[in-house]
Amino acid sequence: MSFFPARDPEPGDAFSCDAIELMVVPNAKDIGGFEVRRALPTARRRLVGPFIFFDRMGPAILRPGTALDVRPHPHIGLSTVTYLFDGMIRHRDSLGTEMVISPGDVNLMTAGRGIVHSERTPEEIRSATTSISGLQTWIALPDNKEEIAPGFENTANTALPEFKADGAKVRVVMGDFEGHRAPVTTFHDTLYVDVRLDPGARIRIPADAEERAIYVLEGDVVISGDRFPPDRLLVFRPGDEIVVSAERGAHFMLFGGASLGSKRYIWWNFVSSSKERIEQAKEEWKTGRFDIVPGDEEEFIPLPED
Repeated sequence: MSFFPARDPEPGDAFSCDAIELMVVPNAKDIGGFEVRRALPTARRRLVGPFIFFDRMGPAILRPGTALDVRPHPHIGLSTVTYLFDGMIRHRDSLGTEMVISPGDVNLMTAGRGIVHSERTPEEIRSATTSISGLQTWIALPDNKEEIAPGFENTANTALPEFKADGAKVRVVMGDFEGHRAPVTTFHDTLYVDVRLDPGARIRIPADAEERAIYVLEGDVVISGDRFPPDRLLVFRPGDEIVVSAERGAHFMLFGGASLGSKRYIWWNFVSSSKERIEQAKEEWKTGRFDIVPGDEEEFIPLPED
């Protein structure tokens, strides 16, 4: 989800848990009939590993005549990762890709030097009542990959490794976790894991990744005696093993990876280590020098006013 006219999320209230460096309470915004919560970036935390953007979409019910319609818009310097729990989205891009993503699948679109895409409710289900729930994250590309050729890949949910341990059901979406590695392409040390805890279960999160955070999707989680409700982003201190438990069950995403080691600027849909490169991309979109999206040529999102 790229168009989000709202303030940055804010840090949450103080808490006693020494294992947590920062808690973020995301801002919510209604986008065409369903709610989106943005947890990254914030004024106090721009990235967790290579993750520079974290949106929680829904959950919501879309009635007949109500649909997701994100018009064609550009990106540079990043990969977008779309991961659904419910519903379907049709992705089209300037490479000629057309793909309907289903729950549990991963759409990885790498912008590199520039790509344009749209995200819409598939035409064939718009007359029905449908649901939508999922995540869209952006992963900033490392310095030597920022201007690579754009690309797209879809990985089916059946290809993602899953395992169960002590009441935890774990699916590795990107990177590797506890010896299980996802087949999704990464350009930097990246960790992205879907975790569901049964009532009374717990999971150990090792300190392998340099930077780690979780986003609580459902249920309360307990960490070092502190309880955290849904829709909280919890950034962990580096170097500590973390144990997450849930008395009544919970669902959360674990994400992070190695620090990029260099600063990133973000403006609208553009990410770069160079302010000048972002200015160039702004001018290219404004003057129509990005490619069009085949099958979705009639509309586009104009460049926002500074």
